[in-house]
Amino acid sequence: MEVVDQETTNCTLVTRKPSFDLPTACPNCLPAYIYLKLAQLPFELAFNSSFPDSDELPYFENGTYVAYNNEDGGVIEKLKTDGFVNLDSQVQSLPDYVSLKSLLVSWLEEAITYELWVGTEGISAWKIYYSDLPWVISKCLFYKQSYMAKNRLGINKANAEQRKKQIYKRASEAYEALSTRLGEQKFLFEDSPSSLDAFLLSHILFTIQALPETSVLRRKLREHGNLVSYAERLKSEFLVDSSSSPSPPLHSFPSSLPRKGSKPKTKPKAEKTEEEKKFKKRARFFLAAQFLAVVLYLSVMGGVSSDEQEYEDEDDSY
Repeated sequence: MEVVDQETTNCTLVTRKPSFDLPTACPNCLPAYIYLKLAQLPFELAFNSSFPDSDELPYFENGTYVAYNNEDGGVIEKLKTDGFVNLDSQVQSLPDYVSLKSLLVSWLEEAITYELWVGTEGISAWKIYYSDLPWVISKCLFYKQSYMAKNRLGINKANAEQRKKQIYKRASEAYEALSTRLGEQKFLFEDSPSSLDAFLLSHILFTIQALPETSVLRRKLREHGNLVSYAERLKSEFLVDSSSSPSPPLHSFPSSLPRKGSKPKTKPKAEKTEEEKKFKKRARFFLAAQFLAVVLYLSVMGGVSSDEQEYEDEDDSY
């Protein structure tokens, strides 16, 4: 059941930009957006493209209250623990809650990470994160993020194929368990939406709409018709006004957050404050620093690749 203990006027959720007919195409931002929609909490949606690698996105603002993605388990968890809006108060003590959450935020999140940065060769990732950047910088940042994703997933040259099979096997098992648990219910827990519905609906919509036709994960998901039907029903009921771009909720709003300079896409102010000028300088410095970092990174990785090739040649000689 929804719990709102604070004033909910002037709420803003800051995310990455929309794409693929999704209100925000970022797989980390979409669950927070859907969670607020399921809670029927009025809010404005703002976009921040200045920091494509920021782990603070998404973040939620209401007056002086701010919930960041990289704090206290993420935006949804912080909104729950702070008593701002909690859809899980009646279900988090149920036996299935923990196991279902593990499937969603572990196995399926792992599968999305693999598909986004490894399995589909960046077809979707570039459009979501880097399409506003110069081509060279976007390619460098993608290779950097792909390398980091492989590290997080524990993928290396020796186990790449084995990890790939394991990731897809876990995803298939998660789909089977979720499909069985859902049945023909409206929500995972019968008549009430929860944060797990936000995670599942986000995963399904992102997989079907943002991943390419060649996606293995997309094909495996479509084998479970009741999961697809579930997503279509909830999308129609809760997200119908946001699924067709452009619409009023999808306009970009400036963020009042002092830690990140979110540049509004709407009509600019006549004069910029000193703070706004400082933010703009920080954004330019960020891009320059990122470019320098990835150039150095690629230089180092080039050396590593050469060493690995020599090692392979030595192996072949035996």
